[in-house]
Amino acid sequence: MLSTLLAFLGACTLIAASPGPSTMLIIRQSLRSRRAGFLTVLGNETGVFIWGVVAALGLTALLAASQLAYDIMRIAGAVTLVAFGIKTLLDVRGEGQEGSQDAQAVRSGWASYRSGLLLNLANPKAAVFAMSFLPQFVPAGAPHLPTMIGLAAIWAVFEVGYYGLYVWFVGRMKKIISRAKVRQRLEQVSGTVLVLLGVRMAIES
Repeated sequence: MLSTLLAFLGACTLIAASPGPSTMLIIRQSLRSRRAGFLTVLGNETGVFIWGVVAALGLTALLAASQLAYDIMRIAGAVTLVAFGIKTLLDVRGEGQEGSQDAQAVRSGWASYRSGLLLNLANPKAAVFAMSFLPQFVPAGAPHLPTMIGLAAIWAVFEVGYYGLYVWFVGRMKKIISRAKVRQRLEQVSGTVLVLLGVRMAIES
């Protein structure tokens, strides 16, 4: 069991290290504040755990088997990504003065949490991946449902720590990032990347 757990954590590290929509959103929110960044992480990992439980129950197999359901979720995810990206770019344009920039940085905890959760749940790849990933680490003879739910919880908690490092690093770079031009440039990049990721998700089959 210990060797299986170590292999599982190693795989979780590789997954978290692969840049994707969640990573970009976490960085984007962390540019505003550590609180916003960390609550976005919590929202994202709630989504990871939910998909893990759904996979344990076998429900994600229905999504993988239905092309229509998968396409609907894929388009919804693409729209969500593009909307987040466009909102980021519009916010940057509206931050012409330092005062308005500070006002934009103050986001409610629920809004930050919800953005991370929504982005994860709107990604059908996350659901299908959980279905194919978690069963590989269920030891022979172990009860399938509780073991997969336990692995999903470990996966989510591990990524809270991993992505928390992103939030911490952005916070440590606060003196540089707080300069208006630097911050606006970083937000422009993150917003553009989110839009491009959304477009890619929309055109992928």
